[in-house]
Amino acid sequence: MKRLQVLFLAALSSTLLLFGCGKEEPRQEVVEPVVEQVIDDIVEPDQTNMEEQNDTEQETDDDTPPEEGMVRSRITNEWVSEEVNNTRPITVMIPNTKTASQYGISRADVLYECNVEGSITRLMALFQDWSGFDRLGNVRSCRDYYVYWSFEWDAFYIHYGGPFYIDEVINRPDTQDIDGMSSSNFWRAKDARNSTDNAYVDTDGIKADINKLGYDLAYRDGYADEQHYKFAPSGEPNTLEQYSDSITAEKVDMSPTYPVTNCYFVYNKETGLYDRYQHLSGDSDGPHIDQANGKQLAFKNILIQNTYFEVRDQKGYLAFQCHDTTRDGWFFTNGRGIHVNWEKKSDYGATRYYDDDGNEIQLNTGKTMVCIVEDGDSFLVDGQKIGSGN
Repeated sequence: MKRLQVLFLAALSSTLLLFGCGKEEPRQEVVEPVVEQVIDDIVEPDQTNMEEQNDTEQETDDDTPPEEGMVRSRITNEWVSEEVNNTRPITVMIPNTKTASQYGISRADVLYECNVEGSITRLMALFQDWSGFDRLGNVRSCRDYYVYWSFEWDAFYIHYGGPFYIDEVINRPDTQDIDGMSSSNFWRAKDARNSTDNAYVDTDGIKADINKLGYDLAYRDGYADEQHYKFAPSGEPNTLEQYSDSITAEKVDMSPTYPVTNCYFVYNKETGLYDRYQHLSGDSDGPHIDQANGKQLAFKNILIQNTYFEVRDQKGYLAFQCHDTTRDGWFFTNGRGIHVNWEKKSDYGATRYYDDDGNEIQLNTGKTMVCIVEDGDSFLVDGQKIGSGN
């Protein structure tokens, strides 16, 4: 029997009314981090070279590594060191309100966005190379459905508390999370925009917590041999022009399904990437900027997943069916899009995406945006309304 991993009985709503979101972030100041022990076996890359790396890396026809010891990333297909590729990634819960102060988010290799209560979205950023952060976040609370998306990358899940709905999955023996509420390596920044969205961590703090909690930096047995996304060959990018029913997609507007964030993506022909825009601190929209470096978020691939969901209680807490399901969605890259179907069979199994002929799609080398859409909602592509099943 197929099971709905994150849906709970509606009777829990009465419990929520008594206890609310008691595990949400406290307002007290946290002492500056004291690193008890630092893990030494993560290779720190040259930060200058890292900042200068272009997201649309130059492809080589013979697929020869640009430097000795580099391999294709299983997450982006970009060139990375073997050490980075063999070290487990991190996923970080990041708020997406107008008052959020986001640092380091432009380095995310995969970014998830999904609604939480009140039609506000929350982001989960996946970082394969998480070295060199002196300020990452701000970090916010967990919602249990994000943990299942983190599982499929075998990532360390970083959050700051959460409502009691997370208890079942967070307390599982195989869940390896880092919680800012029980860590001394998070701190509150005084220059953040408010007193809620102001908790941060850095690379040294993450290493210290991993060491303290006894987590292993190496992937679990068998995972490192599994390719998560299927990528087009480096010299033959996927243009989607081989599909007779593909559509042009100069602008992918998610504001109908994310009415508070009002985010949208505009295809940049010069870079071959989709630049992300959303609300600013005022009333107008603008580029989605990483406050750490002033860079606009941009993605080579956009995946949209129509997903079954339920409202858990009167406060609007949500549950999404993360796996044991096959549903539809869309894939956008290089200014075009196609309808797809997605499937996730188990907690640690990768989400797979197939075209309408049943063939697994090929993503292009680079960063990927994953938008989780509530069943029945719609979005716009070049002004045309797209909904579930379209």
